[in-house]
Amino acid sequence: MDAAQIGAALDDVFDQALVFHGFTDYLRDYDVIVYASADPSTGIRPEHLRYRFRYCVRAEVTTSVAPETWKRSLDDAFVDGWEDRDDLDGYVWGVRWQVLYPGAKVVADSEAAAAWSARLGMPMHEVLIEANGHTISLVFADLLVDRVEPGHSPFTVT
Repeated sequence: MDAAQIGAALDDVFDQALVFHGFTDYLRDYDVIVYASADPSTGIRPEHLRYRFRYCVRAEVTTSVAPETWKRSLDDAFVDGWEDRDDLDGYVWGVRWQVLYPGAKVVADSEAAAAWSARLGMPMHEVLIEANGHTISLVFADLLVDRVEPGHSPFTVT
């Protein structure tokens, strides 16, 4: 995919649920799995989409959660058992998803992508993915998008 196609593919999951991200078990590619849904009145069924960033030479993940919220969210109750609590004031890690907002975009004129393009002799791209839990920066060569079944293991080579 070229940069315009990657940008269009990322636009499709704006404000959806990021349910997993990480390197594949063979460590070359980086997967981002999104639960995409629409207003039920549209009749569009929800689906899990896998965004596989191929030949990923750099993945940087940082928190998007503010330090003061982190401090209030350290208790394990924010991971497990939160469903039965109404007194929690912090980031609930246990929901096991994060909102893709403000979203994902191709970084125009990326110095990192240009440097890796020169090193590898192939076009490289940089994408910035911003969610309410993490900010992810990836440098990679290609993007594949496909549907996966609910419960899909991201550690299965396909």
